[in-house]
Amino acid sequence: MAPEKEQPDPLRPRRDLARRRAGRKWAAALRYDPESDRAPKLTAKGAGVLAEKIIALAREHGIHIHEDPDLAGALSLLEVNTEIPEDLYRAVAEVLAFLYRLNREQGGL
Repeated sequence: MAPEKEQPDPLRPRRDLARRRAGRKWAAALRYDPESDRAPKLTAKGAGVLAEKIIALAREHGIHIHEDPDLAGALSLLEVNTEIPEDLYRAVAEVLAFLYRLNREQGGL
């Protein structure tokens, strides 16, 4: 019987990129309306000063900030105003579920 081939990790290139960029602050903003959107969309992204501006705007508007360097690195590879790819659905779904719970607990949604 032949040994099983190890399945490639589809996110490995993105994780490697995120590790290389680890010294810099990165930020990404997502928008998702389950009634009108097929999938979450990347609405902004940036590094360094731009990342700080994205974060400041989120705070200014009361938007929760979730830190996940691997996810931010993967999102940084996308074009703004595009839907996230299927290989990121699970990671983004976990963040959205957390935010929905947080909003519900705080009397939001």
